Amino acid sequence: MKHRLLILLSVLGATTLCAQENDSVVIRRIVEFALTRSSCYEILRGLTECCPHRLSGSDGADRAVNYMRDVMLQMGFDSVWLQPCYVPYWVRGEKEQCTLFYNGRQEALAVMALGNSAGTGSLGLEAPVIEVKNFRHLDSLGKKHINGKIVFYNYPFQDAFINQFQAYADAVAYRWAGASRAARYGAVAVLVRSMTSARDNHPHTGSMAYNDSFPRIPALALSTLAADRLSDVLRRHPQARLYIRNTSRMMADSVLSYNVIGELRGTVYPDRFILVGGHLDAWDAGHGAHDDGAGCVQTIEVLNTFKKLNLRPRHTLRVVLFMNEENGLRGALTYAAEARRKNEIHVFALESDAGGFVPRGFRIGGDSILIDKIFSWKKLFEPYYVHVWNRGGSGGADIAPLRGHCPVLAGFLPDSQRYFNHHHADTDTFDQVNKRELELGAGVITALVYLVDKYF
Repeated sequence: MKHRLLILLSVLGATTLCAQENDSVVIRRIVEFALTRSSCYEILRGLTECCPHRLSGSDGADRAVNYMRDVMLQMGFDSVWLQPCYVPYWVRGEKEQCTLFYNGRQEALAVMALGNSAGTGSLGLEAPVIEVKNFRHLDSLGKKHINGKIVFYNYPFQDAFINQFQAYADAVAYRWAGASRAARYGAVAVLVRSMTSARDNHPHTGSMAYNDSFPRIPALALSTLAADRLSDVLRRHPQARLYIRNTSRMMADSVLSYNVIGELRGTVYPDRFILVGGHLDAWDAGHGAHDDGAGCVQTIEVLNTFKKLNLRPRHTLRVVLFMNEENGLRGALTYAAEARRKNEIHVFALESDAGGFVPRGFRIGGDSILIDKIFSWKKLFEPYYVHVWNRGGSGGADIAPLRGHCPVLAGFLPDSQRYFNHHHADTDTFDQVNKRELELGAGVITALVYLVDKYF
């Protein structure tokens, strides 16, 4: 009996090894296709040229919906459709102004209104400015020192963090909640150091939110060089004043927009879905090339690769380009609500929303047994230097609402070192995307989806 068991284990081991060898051959075909025949780079070129400014509710977002729907139709997916969702519509208005006055001098500083910010009004406002290092510092100053002033949050990315997303997570609260925290003590506006480690004169916008218990005061981002300059002046001239002007406003009513969805139907489990996607909307500062045009074209390429290589999926593969990730998540919330209403079975979801840089790995959260299965495939990705496999998390903002409905949520992890040089800034343009890195990412994502489809 013991002898038979050893033989059986040997056969099973050989079978597993053979399967992995076969998988490595298919993955090699997938990656070679991505690097030699992929269309994702040219699709991204077209998206950024046709629809460079795609903030939800805008004409650019509408054009992007039509452009990406047409791309999917031309690729010959089994079905393509638009999923309606109502989104907020924030308008930046005229170019923002910021002038620093000190010691009889004046200097212009590079600023940009944060997304969802209220405006100053057409006349702008002038007030003394006070530098705040963090929220504890703000609270210690209190109303006595804050009332009637512009609060300048000078909290930089912490250089000790190797992963730049950790630095972003550490600093972003000042952008998101800084206005209301300062308004509590009577501040008339806030300036926030941009969310980047880059030293340049390009301010970075991004979403902020108000606590309606306090006045809605204007909130603007300073470029890192402008922040350093303002801090230096305030050390020598604490009585310095600022004039700021922005005409941003949130339109009263939500407007109709769409998620863009395409499918390849499964041959074995047509009613079980593997979802891949990114978000189609982008801030109006740049062209949304890395954030998140790259994720959109990479995940479209997953389905295109399956189709072109005649890899007939067992499950239905669905790509979703979500609308309104940047300032509301309305597309993601609508999609998750509809998936639950229809009792759709999602077995896996992956989001690409970290730029089109060289692939490093994946972050995977959910069912521990299924995660163990995915982690057993790590060796298959070693030839492509994809070595970072992290457990936990919700995969990304747009698939997070599927938590509890989908057993595994994954996020694609490109190298993070340069992402925040461009994130939400006017430098997020097509020329900043490396063709080979973008395509290699598409191939690696497709390879993971191939394995999930085969073994789930």
